[in-house]
Amino acid sequence: MTPEEKLKAYETMQAAIQAQYEDAAAKMEALKAQGKEKTVTFRTLFGQKVLYKEMLSIYKVYGL
Repeated sequence: MTPEEKLKAYETMQAAIQAQYEDAAAKMEALKAQGKEKTVTFRTLFGQKVLYKEMLSIYKVYGL
């Protein structure tokens, strides 16, 4: 894999993680509006959101 291909793959991955973070946050807001904060779905989304946020934070630490 060339450096350009690696960069493109990284950029694609970062965009996918950002989109998944935003999707999880939006779904959580919808469930919260319905009073479903204690459901398995909400808690699963919360875990995913934390994971994605941590990944994005690591990228930020390295200026990516």
